[in-house]
Amino acid sequence: EKMKKFRWLFYLSLVIILTFFSFKSLVRPGYFPMHDDMQPIRVLGMDECVRDGQIPCRWVPDLGYGYGYPLYIYYSPLAYYLMEIFHLVGFSILDSIKIEFILSFIFSGLAMFLLGKSLWGNFGGLISAVFYVYAPYRATDVYSRGAVGEFTALVFLPLIFWAILEFIRKKETKYLIFLGLSYGGLLLTHNITSLIFTPVAVLWGLFMLWYYRKWRLLPKLFLGALLGVGLAGFFILPAVFEKNLAHVESMLSGYFNYLAHFVSIRQLFFSTHWGYGSSEFGPDDDFTFAIGSFHWLFAILAIVLSLWQWKKKKFSFLTLGFLGATGLLSAFLAHQRSTFIWNKITLMAYLQFPWRFLVMVIFAFSTMAGAIVFYFKKNARLVGFLMILGVIMLNVNYFRPADWFSITDQDKLSGKSWEKQITASIFDYLPVFAKAPPGGKAPERPEVIAGEAEVLNFEKGTDWQKGEIKVISEKTKIRLPLFYFPKFELKVNDKETPIDYQNDLGLITFEVGEGKHDFYVKLKRTPIRVIGDFLTLSSLLFIGGWLINKKRNAGKN
Repeated sequence: EKMKKFRWLFYLSLVIILTFFSFKSLVRPGYFPMHDDMQPIRVLGMDECVRDGQIPCRWVPDLGYGYGYPLYIYYSPLAYYLMEIFHLVGFSILDSIKIEFILSFIFSGLAMFLLGKSLWGNFGGLISAVFYVYAPYRATDVYSRGAVGEFTALVFLPLIFWAILEFIRKKETKYLIFLGLSYGGLLLTHNITSLIFTPVAVLWGLFMLWYYRKWRLLPKLFLGALLGVGLAGFFILPAVFEKNLAHVESMLSGYFNYLAHFVSIRQLFFSTHWGYGSSEFGPDDDFTFAIGSFHWLFAILAIVLSLWQWKKKKFSFLTLGFLGATGLLSAFLAHQRSTFIWNKITLMAYLQFPWRFLVMVIFAFSTMAGAIVFYFKKNARLVGFLMILGVIMLNVNYFRPADWFSITDQDKLSGKSWEKQITASIFDYLPVFAKAPPGGKAPERPEVIAGEAEVLNFEKGTDWQKGEIKVISEKTKIRLPLFYFPKFELKVNDKETPIDYQNDLGLITFEVGEGKHDFYVKLKRTPIRVIGDFLTLSSLLFIGGWLINKKRNAGKN
């Protein structure tokens, strides 16, 4: 037992050590350029929410040119909660973002080791982990795109497969809890990866139930997945049922139309081009969409080896068949020949970029790579060592930023850089009550647009604003520097007052008569937000209760 534990720790340590070269360029002061250069303002928004007591965070005050934004109603928040934890313990915002990337590299490797170990043994798990970490698309996600959400989501894919497999094999409740936590984590980390991965996870579960002849476990598996939905309820329910309250059309048209972003076979399988540019129409993107030569070559070799011994090792043969089909179908969906599928399934338009399916390709092919040593009785160590060395040497040069800037939070969140942060992707999730994005920065104070009045003692938090109004004329109309959104509640002198938002920007406007008045406006929860919060809280209490019960039973034994 001690030897088993030592071996386990040895391999986990190896995964962490070998992962180091993927993130070593991040371990220094400063920051690097990326396409999705909105991470600092999003972390700042989360920090403001936490310090203001707005939990869960839904409305951030600085985005939308300072008019506020329902960002975390629609944008997956988990990675930002994690970054906020690092920031709260004392790290800068920029360092917190880098830590998130670094930990995602490490934990995705460890997660893949768990899955690979369950399928191919310790050494096979190590190989799968290294291949998963050093897939070229992983470098694109961090060092070119800066796609925190998608990159963090890669931690959960192997964990979901592993939890399903282990539960069906061992029938232990703890694996259902792992499944719930992992699936909930995925749903909270990246909407699009969740959409891509969920059907594959369902098929994996059905495949395992069929192979082990344990169909009676299907309801329990379903409950495990449902626990994950419950954990993510505070986010998933509003994101789905309140989708019509924000502009989402900009996310489906123009540059974001999927027809402009298919990739060629050469780009997928044979290109070694590396660039920090963007995805463009046609095959000449200054961007890598390569699966990785070693990844697809060893996936093919694994299939060939499994065919040779399919009668002796039927489970491995069928598993590799499932993973190979997943990888190939995903690669096909990234290619223009699959347009007819994209046109037919309208929901796929929300994926925006067909090359996002590379997430599934690298997941499937990396898992398959670990099977190679499973089929080598002699020279397994040598073959595995050469595979690990080869994939790191072949791809490690991709894992570095285009440039490096010696800047601080203050530099990033001030001046022109601040303006760029608060206006980036300004149409995404803009409340539908605004006909167009604002053309200029929100005023610092409420505006008097009719009558004569003075605004005194004005204050604003993340999802609230308050102050006093001294009205000199018979009536006055006040416009707040705040977008209207359902469930903003306005009280004047502690009395609920109607809100008028019939203006081009959909800003909160109201009328008051002569005299002195206190006003307070705050975003409340809609019924769907209440239900979502209740589901999350109930799911957390269920897991807490299960853990307490398990500990109590272990104490009795």
